[in-house]
Amino acid sequence: MISLDLARRLAHEAGVLWQPAPGDRFVVDAELLTSEVFWVSQLTVEPQHFADQTVLGFNGTTEWALDSVSLDQAVWLPREDQLRELLGDRLESLHRSGDGWEVTFARDESTRHTVKDPDVECAYAKALLTL
Repeated sequence: MISLDLARRLAHEAGVLWQPAPGDRFVVDAELLTSEVFWVSQLTVEPQHFADQTVLGFNGTTEWALDSVSLDQAVWLPREDQLRELLGDRLESLHRSGDGWEVTFARDESTRHTVKDPDVECAYAKALLTL
């Protein structure tokens, strides 16, 4: 799974925007909650859209004392398929190496780069941060 640090960097440095959808993973960015991963689901956590913001409503979670959090309080943890989609046509290859994964991608028509990480999602995230 992508690290919280890389997920934060994708949002702040790369400007990756999140449109919550069922199946998405996220953490609430508060000191005591960052180790708890949540999934957007129509049964328990669903996006609720208002005129000026989207909040994540916690439905049916009686053990939770909060009703909702705004998107700026949540950090999206994109999955491998979502990171590949963000790379789009710039992605050239993914290879398993002895110590992890290598992602090769195009920054432009003439420049190729490769990044490595033990975790495939982190490797994709590092590629996005390099663009």
